[in-house]
Order: sequence, then structure tokens, then C-alpha cells
Amino acid sequence: MVGIDPALKPRLRLRTPAEYAGWVLSILVGVGILVSVLTNPNFRWDVVGKYFFAESILRGLMLTIFLTFASMALGTLLGLFLAVMRASHVKPVSIAAGLYITLFRGTPVLVQLIFWFNISALYPNLSIGIPFTNISTAVDTNAIMGPITAALVGLTLNQAAYMAEIIRGGFSAVGKGQIEAADSLGMSASMKMRKVIIPQAMPSIIPATGNQFIGMFKETSLVSVLGVAELLQSAQLIYARTYETIPLLIVASLWYLVMTLLLSYPQSKLEQKYSRSTSRLPRKAKKVVLTAPEGIAR
Repeated sequence: MVGIDPALKPRLRLRTPAEYAGWVLSILVGVGILVSVLTNPNFRWDVVGKYFFAESILRGLMLTIFLTFASMALGTLLGLFLAVMRASHVKPVSIAAGLYITLFRGTPVLVQLIFWFNISALYPNLSIGIPFTNISTAVDTNAIMGPITAALVGLTLNQAAYMAEIIRGGFSAVGKGQIEAADSLGMSASMKMRKVIIPQAMPSIIPATGNQFIGMFKETSLVSVLGVAELLQSAQLIYARTYETIPLLIVASLWYLVMTLLLSYPQSKLEQKYSRSTSRLPRKAKKVVLTAPEGIAR
């Protein structure tokens, strides 16, 4: 039997008096803040409990969840397409993708949402048809680009730019030798992307995508400026009538916090599974028994 490798032994760290003092100070400050929040009558916790499960609040929450999932799904697909374009050796294609990413990452998402909501001021009518023929159909932009559609388009296009950079970073993490091996096997560009690059890039892409998903859930609050009755707008409509601003904002904040915590659990599991960071040392080393052939002393 071979002894335990010293490198596998768990390291012991002695706690210093400063660390204990930090814990005591943190607990005292936390308890003080909690007591202040719970005992301050201006927070109106009775009103918070009254509206927490209100029908309009829950409808706004469902719309927020829909916008989050829809914009993330569409943005990820478009981001993958942009990342492939960005990695293309055809210069016009790569430059076009780079300009898109620069434009949508370089301007505030709130400005983009308002722009798409007012796109009919630039293009009142769009003509959809077959090029070089007289077959076309006029589309009223103002009728199509409603508040929810503008919110979905704005969030999707903005998210696609960030997802393209995340996916491109995952592509860059694939070793050059893997790509050269695929080339030596005679793989086409599409097969190389499907069989080699994307599977090996996923460990870098998935954890970052989880963070983007959680960020998108909170980012949907910006569509309230378009009049979309999502979670924040639903709370605003209530306190505009009852003048109970702080309690309704607490209701919206608590729902954002609850949903963020629910989304953080699977996101943390994905990070543990796909993260490429150095693995932790095992807490307890296994005993290794070496057996020798017959006739040889152990």
C-alpha cells in the first residue's frame, strides 16, 4: 500500500482574530439593518403582502418570463449565426458581423427599445415581395411594431450581439491543433463547426450564457417605458392609482429577487459541470494498492 500523496491532503487554515472580528461586525450590521427594515412602518409590509400575489402582478410576471425566454432563445440563435460570420475568412462577412456587434453593444438598450418602438417614423410602410418582380405586399409598420413586438425585437437584437461575443470567445478556446486535425481529416467547414468547434466550445459558452439569462430577466424591466405591462409596469400602474409607491416597488423587487434565485441554482450547476477552472482537490484521498506479479516481492 502506498502512502497518501501530500499534495492530496486537505489544507488547514487557521482563523485569525481579525476574521472573527469581521464576522461579529458583519452580523451586528446585518441584524441592525434587518431590524430597521422590519420595524419601519413606512415600508408598509401589510401592503406588500396584499399585492404580492395580485392578479395584475402575476400577469406582469408571466409576461416578463415570456420576454426573457423568447429573447434569449432568439438572441442565442442569432448570436451563433453572427459568431460564425465573425469567424469567417470572407472579409465582407466578418466586417458586417463586427459592425453589428459594435453597434448594438455600443448603444444603450433603452435607446434601442425606444428606436424600434418608433421605427414607423422612418419606415411607415414596408414592401415585402420577390426581388425583380412586381409581386409585393405593403406592410403597415405602425400596426406590426406594437409595444410587445418592439420589446421582443429590441431585446433580441441587443442580446444577439452579446451572445455572439460569448460564442466567439468559446470558439477561441478551442485548440488550434483540434482544428488542424479536422482539416487533415478532410472535414467541410460546416462539419468542422458541428463536430469539432461547437462541442468543445460549449464548456466556455454555457456558464456565461447562464449569467446572460439572469441579466436578461432583470433587463426586461426597461420595456416598461414602452407601456408593456410586464412586472415593473404592472406595479407602476397600481401605485399610480393608490399612491403606495414604495410597497409596490418592494413587491416588484422581491419577485425579481425570487426569480433570480430560482434561475441561479441551475446556472450554478451548469458552471460546476462545464467550467474549465482548475478542479478542487479531493477532500479524502483513496488508498491505492499496488499488486506485483508472482515471484516478485511487494
